[in-house]
Amino acid sequence: MLPLAALAACGGGSGTDTSSEAGSGKGAITVWAHQGQASEDAAVQNAVKSFNSSQDKIKVKLTLIPGDDYTKTVTTTDASKLPDVMEMDGPTVANFVWNKKLSPISSYVSDKTVANATDAIKAEGTVGGKLYALGMFDSGLGMYGNKKLLDAAGVKYPTSLSDAWTVNEFNAALKKLAAEDPDGKPLDLSESGGYANEGGTYLFSPIVFSAGGALIKNGKSEGVLDTPAVASAMKTFQSWKTYVDPNTDQSAFVKGRVALSWSGHWAYPADSKALGKDLVALPLPDFGNGPKTGQGSWTWGIGAATKNGKAAGAFLDYLLNDTNVTVMTTANGAPPGTKSALAKNTLYTQGGPLQLFADQLAKPCGDSDITKACVAVTRPVTAGYPTVTAKFSTAVNEIYGGADPKTALEKAARAVDQDFSDNNGYKIP
Repeated sequence: MLPLAALAACGGGSGTDTSSEAGSGKGAITVWAHQGQASEDAAVQNAVKSFNSSQDKIKVKLTLIPGDDYTKTVTTTDASKLPDVMEMDGPTVANFVWNKKLSPISSYVSDKTVANATDAIKAEGTVGGKLYALGMFDSGLGMYGNKKLLDAAGVKYPTSLSDAWTVNEFNAALKKLAAEDPDGKPLDLSESGGYANEGGTYLFSPIVFSAGGALIKNGKSEGVLDTPAVASAMKTFQSWKTYVDPNTDQSAFVKGRVALSWSGHWAYPADSKALGKDLVALPLPDFGNGPKTGQGSWTWGIGAATKNGKAAGAFLDYLLNDTNVTVMTTANGAPPGTKSALAKNTLYTQGGPLQLFADQLAKPCGDSDITKACVAVTRPVTAGYPTVTAKFSTAVNEIYGGADPKTALEKAARAVDQDFSDNNGYKIP
């Protein structure tokens, strides 16, 4: 996940005053994408090559920018110099809209493309009621279990969202597993990378949501992030440390040292290869407001300064078709971002090994209405997200390290609210 702190928290509308134009729908357009896994890069490169050879009206020129530098590059580039089409990490969309770097896409992509996007994908790319981005894939977050170790310890585990562990049941399972574990550490929480980063927010904000809280609501963190219920939930999170394998070799789960791994779709290829039929996907524990999960990943939009929006939209229609989405999600194992591709994906269909992740994404909360009935929560769609994630993930890291949860959460909430006050609530005109 990208270091979102690279996003600029400068005044809304500070970019060049640009507005997209439809153009002729013909000619050359520029496209920027992040350079990530080799298989993902190849999928994008082949999609561009295929698009260019499929017709002779539009010529796409693709530039891959190293992932670690990507968000900073977009942030520091004047809106007038940005490409016609660009990729971006989901939580950055609102910030780029605020800085006038993106154009709404509904006028340029087809109604068919929009209709085929999953509701969770559309929630991630919608800012102020307008659609600015759509993704080829989403993300799945949950718990992987080693069935052999769970059964050996006599631990009954959930088989669907409807029977997710309560937090008390999860704690009891940890104790049972620890009693059978040689070093008493049956849990992997991706500890080795630290939590003061976007990974910390993505992995553990579901605890806040499941406890009935939120990172921010109606532009305020105080009163939703620092509630007694959230502080209690994070105290429980802190208590798990005694059961956690440090996993310095990144192999605790695949080598069978731990029975449970708090992780996501990205771990499935290696985990399934190592465990085979002993691998089970489980929902995260329920802290009272229902089990919750994170949602969102890389997504695509149109630059605010494009002079050929029709051509940009035509390319996105092509990029987001089932053929390209399937190639990409086969490469990275992520849940497809289109309804039709998701329905055909054997990992995520009914009875598939990752059906749980599809079931979670089928119950999206958006970023504000986090009820007991919904599951997949979009990270806050606000231009101030860089501050939200920086302050919350710092609190997570401090709490895991032994700090008082109530104090750490209150400090984070105050800092977020001060930043929002300083920036007029990051309101988008």
